[in-house]
Amino acid sequence: MTKILITGFVPFLDYTMNPTMQIVEALDGKVMDDYEIAGRILSVDFQQSAQQLQQHIAEVEPKIIISLGLAGGRFKITPERIAINVKDGEVDNNGYTPVDESILDGGVDAYLTNLPIRNMVNRLHNEGYPAEISNTAGTYLCNNIMYEGLRYAQQHEGVLAGFIHIPASFELAIQHGKIPGWNSQDLIASIEICIKEAICAANN
Repeated sequence: MTKILITGFVPFLDYTMNPTMQIVEALDGKVMDDYEIAGRILSVDFQQSAQQLQQHIAEVEPKIIISLGLAGGRFKITPERIAINVKDGEVDNNGYTPVDESILDGGVDAYLTNLPIRNMVNRLHNEGYPAEISNTAGTYLCNNIMYEGLRYAQQHEGVLAGFIHIPASFELAIQHGKIPGWNSQDLIASIEICIKEAICAANN
């Protein structure tokens, strides 16, 4: 059966939970239109997470790669348009803080996603979910993983890859106190919608 790799992250910074884990765990093993979803959780570590993604790709051999990240403070589902060859930002979970570093020395400056992000956003709107395309995945772990996924897709014809940022869950928003949140079931349903659009694109 054709595979879809969905990844999320463990908690990071001052977030004691990460709703991407809930989504990945809920979707792991699910079959959608003859595609089987493989859900995997990544470390919030600049070195380990990239290696973990590569290992999961080698194991799953997916036709579609969708990585998820928490964007605390955003209130819409935001598929990302571009990943840049830069890692810079706050400390990761192992104490590493890169400054103006390349993800891959000599690598291309940026990759554009080949996921159908406009179709994703339009369908989310049609089904009642706030969404918009984001033109920056930042320079933290989310951008790092998006870049690695797109680099793989660039090298393997027919593979679709990209990244989607999600808002916090209600549980995290209540705990944090200063960020908006969504119902967990709505977060899962919105990612399922995005997966359906990715499958449509992969089949065309």
